[in-house]
Amino acid sequence: MNLVCNVVGARPNFMKMAPIVTEMRRRGIPQLFVHTGQHYDRQMSELFFEELGLPAPDVYLGVGAGSQAVQTGRIMMAFEEVCLLKQPSVVVVAGDVNSTLACALAASKLHIPVAHVEAGLRSFDRAMPEETNRVLTDHLADLHFCTESSAIDNLLAEGISFEKVFFVGNCMIDSLWAHLEKAVARRPWERFGYRTGNYGLVTLHRPSNVDDEETFHEVAEALSELSKVMPLLFPAHPRTQDRIKRSNLTFGATVLVEPMGYLDFLGLMAKARLVLTDSGGIQEETTALGIPCITLRNNTERPVTVEKGTNQLVGTSREGIVSAGLAAWKRNRCNRKIPELWDGKAAGRIVDVIERWLSIKCGHATASAHSPPQQVPEFRDSDGPTNGF
Repeated sequence: MNLVCNVVGARPNFMKMAPIVTEMRRRGIPQLFVHTGQHYDRQMSELFFEELGLPAPDVYLGVGAGSQAVQTGRIMMAFEEVCLLKQPSVVVVAGDVNSTLACALAASKLHIPVAHVEAGLRSFDRAMPEETNRVLTDHLADLHFCTESSAIDNLLAEGISFEKVFFVGNCMIDSLWAHLEKAVARRPWERFGYRTGNYGLVTLHRPSNVDDEETFHEVAEALSELSKVMPLLFPAHPRTQDRIKRSNLTFGATVLVEPMGYLDFLGLMAKARLVLTDSGGIQEETTALGIPCITLRNNTERPVTVEKGTNQLVGTSREGIVSAGLAAWKRNRCNRKIPELWDGKAAGRIVDVIERWLSIKCGHATASAHSPPQQVPEFRDSDGPTNGF
């Protein structure tokens, strides 16, 4: 019997993997659910499991914090033991965090096939640790599930065989559509005395922004200036909070609060007037929601959010952030088109491919109560549709 090992480790993974875990449970596919513990406190982990309806992990590695190398090494050692004991038929990883690369590498060395959800995204900025994780994971993976056409182009340009590449849509947007009504019904903005459409939401966590004192100082000055014009709410990642304390930074009238659960943050984002962020996932979520997004970076691995969505890259200078923020606040609207296949059905397409792939590779179908998989999803490139197998 084929066993699918689904891996999560950090907050961004939870929204991407939740629809896949749920769909596999619905179909009765045997799965092993592993949490590496890269994010481990309640606000960054346990609460997300509860709100997304994720089951308790079958295996919790509990690796905790550490440097890039230490954390990656600990995850590899612990996950290798799991693979040797459980012998999964395929390991499914998502995104670009240390858990993604570590588990892909451990599985690959044991000759266990790897499937990468959100494959092919590239910022082309090797200073970002996430970029290293993305590229290496893709070159270890046997199945690549893409959220946008640029990812397909990147993989093919890097020599990945088109038979391994599938355009399936965006699982993070699956989670958004599934939970949006419940999130808005909580009316989280009222706790801060805000009205809908009359506040800005801030997130910052990238090392390039919060670890560089000069850059973080520029960002803090920009937020201080913007907070004179608009209410700003800043749920700060624990690592960001630590950098703020070390640098003794202030943000004017910006309200700093603890990290939030998925539903409260989604409700706040859905009714914000604009969002200022350095998060890749939030660029996607604001595009789906039609909320103006000011991205405090010079590049993005998600170009579709700029081409079709609401995202604007403004860099990290005080002048650029303030100018873009004021313009977006004044405009209070933006044109956007939801990218192709961001329809809430990506997880189903992914599980279709995994079921079909396992049946071909292993010579028999997976144990599943679901009807036989439909035709393998196609991806599109500049020359039109191409079959995934």
